[in-house]
Amino acid sequence: MAGREMKKILILILWFLIGVGIIIAYLTLGKPDTNIITQVRIPRLLLTLFTGTALAGIGSIYQLMLANPLAEPYILGISSGSAFGSILLGISGLIILMPVGGFIGAGFTMLLVWKLAHQKGRFDKSRLLIAGVIAGMFFSAGISLIMYLHQQDTALILGTLMGNLGHIFTKGEWTSFLILMGLSLIILIYLFFQSTAIDILSCGDLYAASLGINVLSLRRKIFILTSIVIGISVSYAGIIGFVGLIIPHIVRFFIPSGQKKIYLLSLWSGGIFLLACDLLAKHILSMELPVGIITAFIGCPFFMWLLLKKQG
Repeated sequence: MAGREMKKILILILWFLIGVGIIIAYLTLGKPDTNIITQVRIPRLLLTLFTGTALAGIGSIYQLMLANPLAEPYILGISSGSAFGSILLGISGLIILMPVGGFIGAGFTMLLVWKLAHQKGRFDKSRLLIAGVIAGMFFSAGISLIMYLHQQDTALILGTLMGNLGHIFTKGEWTSFLILMGLSLIILIYLFFQSTAIDILSCGDLYAASLGINVLSLRRKIFILTSIVIGISVSYAGIIGFVGLIIPHIVRFFIPSGQKKIYLLSLWSGGIFLLACDLLAKHILSMELPVGIITAFIGCPFFMWLLLKKQG
């Protein structure tokens, strides 16, 4: 047993060093000049790390809180709702306000899914997942309609749909992004301090209530706060699926229990995983691919494996 634990610790240390190596490669590959590093690569690095970190951390919370290994922002439809709100403002010429549209879209979707998940005053986790899938399909249809009616904005819409980590920030957008990223980090830190309550909540509502936890208030608060972070992430990076699905499961292979540890490692691993996917998207072909294509190619087989495992 001690040997197995030591092996896992060594793997985690190796993963940390690999992550540092990926960050260095992300900044220095191709030997760019100083202006490229400061004006292009550092902003893209921060956006990628923030997006991967947020999606993986929130995915670990959803999977535990809903007791469902398939739960994540993309599957629950929140990402699609956020993208819909963000695109609406983007095609209106209010690009700098796209994060506001993303937040409103994410919040509306979460409210809709939340209402559909309640049956006769009782929260149903299975209904939540089904409602999320339906909401995601509805907003995806809405985005398709917008694309058909506003073909001149196809590049903006496709960038949101397939993930666009190459966002070129103006000075005003960069300032707004740093402020919103700071707000998101505060929320993610707050969610870390809720890890113990989320662990208890995963044991059942009655058990959590018997220990003095206001189950309805905690669940509502977490959904609202995570919707804010997802809305901000999608408005800048677009929809990037499966990061919140894959990473928490891989982390739990090394750390089976203890949400605090799982959450922290998911944050780090999500950022590094998305950095690696973005590097692959930029260099696998002569042209740059949207990073969402890479995560989908990796995530879809993983999702099917989880589904088969759950059925078995």
